[in-house]
Amino acid sequence: MALIALAADKGAPGVTTAATVLAAVWPRPSLLAECDAAGGDLAYRLPAEDGSALNPARGLLSLGATARRGLAPQQVHEHTQRLVGGLEVLVGINSAEQATGLSWLWEPLGLALAAMPGTDVIADCGRVGSHPAVYDLIGEASAVVLFTRPHLDQVAHMRERYVALGRALAERGKRPHLGVVVIAPQREYARALGEVRRIMSAAGQPEAVIGGLAHDPKGADLLRGEWGGRLERSLLVRSARELAAHLAGRVASDPTVVGRGT
Repeated sequence: MALIALAADKGAPGVTTAATVLAAVWPRPSLLAECDAAGGDLAYRLPAEDGSALNPARGLLSLGATARRGLAPQQVHEHTQRLVGGLEVLVGINSAEQATGLSWLWEPLGLALAAMPGTDVIADCGRVGSHPAVYDLIGEASAVVLFTRPHLDQVAHMRERYVALGRALAERGKRPHLGVVVIAPQREYARALGEVRRIMSAAGQPEAVIGGLAHDPKGADLLRGEWGGRLERSLLVRSARELAAHLAGRVASDPTVVGRGT
């Protein structure tokens, strides 16, 4: 169906948490794919469906070992695991050193994830810029979302990355929906979104900001454990549901997505 790539600049503020909660509340069947070339930490942060630890060797590493002769969308499910609550995940690599041996994988992986039958894929791409090869995966996405906190230095870095990423994808002949999401505390939420919108408008990108996500440390802590009523009522999940509905609607209305996966 659709691939939605999530990323950030300078420290990747909350991208893993954002990707996890968005995939968990996504209004259609979803898969969380850890595609951070600097190394991910899902295997060490979240429990498997039976309460045990996730297997860090089962995921992108094992998929890469079998995909050199070709990668079909159906193969991806053979290397996924399930979290407590039932969310299916493709665990990423452990370190940037492992990314060196998998630089060839990003484009075929992006093509496969974008064509997953009956499944939207939420890809955590971590910090973009330091591993340009990941642009080959990001270029296959229907939507690319950059996250930022409402601090001037982070917004400035994100604005530069937004322009650079758009240019790099255009040079590859790719033009996915590109947007910005602001992570902010509840009491600063409306002001923060308005301020970042103002800054992006001044840079000639008036439609860049597509929404926000609550900065909710307590909700993020609950996300590491078993899904329950307290987490459902958290600001994190409530704001994620609104953002997920917006993003899902955006990719569903894109005619280029139709037919990729069934």
